[in-house]
Amino acid sequence: MFKFAPYSFKSIPFDVPSQSVQSFSLEPSLFEHDRYQVYEDQFEQVSESINLAKNETLNLSIIGLGYVGAVSCACFTSLGHTVIGVDQDISKVNAIRAGKSPIVEKDLGLLLSKAHQLQQLDATNDINEAIMSSDVTLISVGTPSNKDGSCNLDFLKSATQQMAAALSQKNQYHLFVFRSTVPPTTTKDIMIPILESYSNKKCGIDFGVCFNPEFLRESTAVDDFYHPPKTVIGAIDKKSAELAAKLYNNVEGDVIHTSLEAAEFVKYIDNTWHALKVSFGNEVGRICKAMAVDSHEVMNIFLQDHKLNISPNYLKPGFAFGGSCLPKDTRSIVYMAEQLNVALPIIGKINKSNQCHITHTVEMINQLAVSKVGIVGITFKSETDDLRESPSIELLKRLLKQGYQVQFYDPYIQEGQCLDVDDDINRKLLKAKCNSIDELVDNNHALVITHKEEYTKNLVKETLANKHIIDVVHLSENESRSEYYHGLCW
Repeated sequence: MFKFAPYSFKSIPFDVPSQSVQSFSLEPSLFEHDRYQVYEDQFEQVSESINLAKNETLNLSIIGLGYVGAVSCACFTSLGHTVIGVDQDISKVNAIRAGKSPIVEKDLGLLLSKAHQLQQLDATNDINEAIMSSDVTLISVGTPSNKDGSCNLDFLKSATQQMAAALSQKNQYHLFVFRSTVPPTTTKDIMIPILESYSNKKCGIDFGVCFNPEFLRESTAVDDFYHPPKTVIGAIDKKSAELAAKLYNNVEGDVIHTSLEAAEFVKYIDNTWHALKVSFGNEVGRICKAMAVDSHEVMNIFLQDHKLNISPNYLKPGFAFGGSCLPKDTRSIVYMAEQLNVALPIIGKINKSNQCHITHTVEMINQLAVSKVGIVGITFKSETDDLRESPSIELLKRLLKQGYQVQFYDPYIQEGQCLDVDDDINRKLLKAKCNSIDELVDNNHALVITHKEEYTKNLVKETLANKHIIDVVHLSENESRSEYYHGLCW
């Protein structure tokens, strides 16, 4: 296990300059807070104690074995680190311990199996065990939305209290790397005080803290880990920053070092921008369709401007967005703005625009004069089993409420899987499940295609002659434009 030399810190304030610094050598000025500044002569001693070579590894613990945690377990072990995962859900713990994936995610099962064979990965529901057997802890627990759109920190606070209690029994320096999406100042004003209070230790002396947002997309998370768009580390001091950066020695791209607050906020800004791009593209699609203009031809021309229009991702007209990030983080940034009395008229309308897109889909179905509708795919995205804030689930509920007979088929949904927290609604949704795509096609007058996969493309080609197809994902540039084919915005 990696050990750290003892050292002392000058007492200084907590505030970190707001400016970001990309790929810099860690200048003392970035961390000049009155409480935690390291003297230059002391820092030389500290640097020697954490100077890991490229081929040296760390003992890691990862709190939370959801999408981010499970992928992180697999990928960090593949880089040579020894990892112990932690979760209260014993089924996730058992899956990781057996080298099996607790979620549907491309290539994840293979990596976990390999880690299991090499005995580099373990899992537990005991946070104390994990802290005591590791040098660095990455925290990826859920931070869902409250009803008012604010960020719910209950799970994160609980995990932090337990980590701090374990830290109180440890003599060695420990680094905590927060990854859960939280509003700016959360780490500084809430998590660090919890760590100090429950451990009776001092941040910057006995332990370090970083904020390291993740940019993993479900269904491509493993590839995103090795080829990230950016790696951002906000740190309370230089020692924390340098040690956290060692985690990414063998990952593509440079590390961007910044303050805790900037690192916290960049995830919100990224996700709000992504949500805005989806909504913008869909609004373009709706007005183009109303004016009999090919929206994809318009947007393909628009996207040729790589200098100003940035990126094609999320901008093609399609279905409403969903998942664990975009709706939640957009609500949260609106809530923060309201608390600060800052007007955000465009961002404030993003989720309303997204709901309008689902309404637009329902209205299109209403025009078909059918009574039985089948939905092909109800997870929020192809090649994932994630149902969080899935627009397809919302569409299914709305159609049921309007009196349609609705069924769905999704190969990633298991028998008896919970589809809604409301028991009555969950029972209705489970009754709507078809066991095969053939059953869905035979039983319904219209099919809504929400997943872009080979079987859905083939389904459209085979059923255009006698079934209405509502395509919300733009399956093909050359799809038949028969009277039975209905593109959502094209």
